[in-house]
Amino acid sequence: EAVEVLFDPKITSYERVTKWFLEIHDPTQQDGQGPDIGQQYRSVIYYLTYEQQETAERLLAQLKKMGYPVVTAVRAAAPFYPAETYHQGYYAKGHGEPYCHWRVERFVLGKNTL
Repeated sequence: EAVEVLFDPKITSYERVTKWFLEIHDPTQQDGQGPDIGQQYRSVIYYLTYEQQETAERLLAQLKKMGYPVVTAVRAAAPFYPAETYHQGYYAKGHGEPYCHWRVERFVLGKNTL
């Protein structure tokens, strides 16, 4: 299972999006997220450019240096295929309650996070 994230680099950076990703899911859980277990739930960052790859690898190295046993992989993006309609809008269908994701601040820059 994957999510395609579209962003405007004039508004936010790839680094900021990647940091957010690494704070709202568990980059240390092998082949799973919370109670969802299996390879389809593994932690992966997909990149489109060499610069994105470098950014992702640098952030993962930073987490490892901070003591996190990171298992998140970094892979070149492949074609993205949206899931069936009944799989869409999970958060809204769950009444806005997180199922297995909650934010853990891992990157702190002075008074600001991310």
